[in-house]
Amino acid sequence: MRIRRTLATATLAALALAGAAVAPADAASAVLTTGSPSGPAVAVGDVLTANLVSGSYATFYNSATGTSGIKCAASAFSATVTDNPAAPGSAVEQLNSQTFGSCSSNVLGVTGVKSITVTNLPYTNTVSDAPGNPVKLTPGAAGTMGTTVVLSTILGSINCNYQKSTGINGTTSNTGNTIGFSAQPFTLVSGSGLCFATGYFSATYGPVTDSSVAGSPALFVN
Repeated sequence: MRIRRTLATATLAALALAGAAVAPADAASAVLTTGSPSGPAVAVGDVLTANLVSGSYATFYNSATGTSGIKCAASAFSATVTDNPAAPGSAVEQLNSQTFGSCSSNVLGVTGVKSITVTNLPYTNTVSDAPGNPVKLTPGAAGTMGTTVVLSTILGSINCNYQKSTGINGTTSNTGNTIGFSAQPFTLVSGSGLCFATGYFSATYGPVTDSSVAGSPALFVN
């Protein structure tokens, strides 16, 4: 009887250990999930969208700490998920569109902002779950990221063309489900003297949602 009980106890212990060893792999979350950190994994091909955080602006200023330049009350993006591995790791998205609207300028001689157009799309967006939740937005096949700003001035319209070949850095947060960029520099490649030699871009978007899923649930980074 004792031998049978001992064997049964040993068997149960072995099964418990085996279950403990398997559980983490079975329970592993993807880098990107919806609804909660333990929610469903975002599927490759899903489209992620977001507007500016309510009450905030996208800005293009003349320095990293300055307030001279352009601010936009409206901006939005759309990106397609191309890779979403198990955490820890990095998910990859393709930024397909980014728009700006309701823009104004406080630059002397500029009377209005006609348009801001992001060029050379698509870009590659790498979202990491490493400490700080870093994001890296890099050029696509064109080799450079570009932005064309068309301004109205007292002498007519001018174009300010900016480019960036090394990409820009940002962060994500599960508080508000946001993605943000702060004072990321773009270099002027053509334009008049009213164009800043370097334009510093800042914006925070959220909540980021998965528009391919019913109800457009919020995005989480694990």
